[in-house]
Amino acid sequence: MNPSWPYPVGTPGTPWGAAEKLQWRALQRKQRSYTEEVVSVIDGLRTRFDVATYGELDYGPDGRYPLFAVRSRSWRDELPLMLVTGGVHGYETSGVHGALLFLDQHAADYEGRANLLVTPCISPWAYERIHRWNADAIDPNRSFRADSPAGESAALWRLLEPLRDSVRMHIDLHETTDSDETEFRPALSARDGKPFEPDGIPDGFYLVDDTEAPQPAFQQAVIEAVAKVTHIAPPDAKGQIIGSPVVAHGVIRYPLRQLGLCAGITNARYRTTTEVYPDSPRATPEQCNRAQATAVRAAIDYALAQG
Repeated sequence: MNPSWPYPVGTPGTPWGAAEKLQWRALQRKQRSYTEEVVSVIDGLRTRFDVATYGELDYGPDGRYPLFAVRSRSWRDELPLMLVTGGVHGYETSGVHGALLFLDQHAADYEGRANLLVTPCISPWAYERIHRWNADAIDPNRSFRADSPAGESAALWRLLEPLRDSVRMHIDLHETTDSDETEFRPALSARDGKPFEPDGIPDGFYLVDDTEAPQPAFQQAVIEAVAKVTHIAPPDAKGQIIGSPVVAHGVIRYPLRQLGLCAGITNARYRTTTEVYPDSPRATPEQCNRAQATAVRAAIDYALAQG
C-alpha cells in the first residue's frame, strides 16, 4: 500500500473503535503455518532441551496457539541466566528463526556455563499473518507490563516474573522492514487517528540500547560480531536511525520500560534489541538468521566475560 493513500480501515483523524478493529482483523489472512514452520522445529529440539508450554492464546475461529519456552536441560541455579526472545512481532521472521538457529547450532557451547531460556515465537497469530499486531490490533512490543492488554505480553510476563532478578542478559530479536513504512506505520496512524508522517528505513543491522541503563561496551561487542555477517546501518542525514540519535556505530537508545518494550521486562544488567533489515539487496534470509544467532552468541559471550 502506498503510504500516501488513506488507510482502508477507519476514518482519517478518528481513532478506531471495536467495529474498526474487527474490520481490520477480517482483512488479515493466514499466510504461513506456525505449527509447520516453528512448532515442528521446537519439537525437533526436545531431545536436547527442556521444552515447556508457558501459555496458550485463544483467538476463536483463528485457532488456539500454544506458547513454548526452550531451556537448558542441565539447568543449575548457580549459573548465570541468559534470556533470548524472538517473534514479539510475528512478521519479523529472522527473530523467530534466528533464535531457533542459535538453539540448534550454538546453544551446546554454553553447556555448564550458563542457563539458557529461549522463547522463539511470542506472537504466533501474527507470525502466521506476517503482521506486527496481535488479533486485537495491539502491538505486543508496547505492552510488556503487569496489566498488559496483550495476551502474548502477559504470558511472557508471567513466565519471567519469578526470574526477573536472575537474568544477567536479555537479547530481543527484531527486524525493521520496508513494510514498516508501507503498512504498519500507516496502520498505526489510522488506528490512533493521527496523521501518517513518512520516515526512512535504515539499510542494515542496528541495536536499541536502554536509555535508563545504557551498556555501550556491550552493544559495541554485539555490533562488531554482527558486522562480520551483515552490514551495519549508517545514520541518516540527521545523524539518526528511525528518528533516534545514533549514540555509537549502529546503536540508538529507547526508554525500554517506559515504552513497554520486551527488552525491558527483566532487571538484566545487559539488555538489547536487535534490528535486522531483511529487505536489503545486500542480505539474504539465511544471512539475516545468522546475524541474529551471531548477535545472541556475542551477547552471551560478553555477559559471561564481564559477569
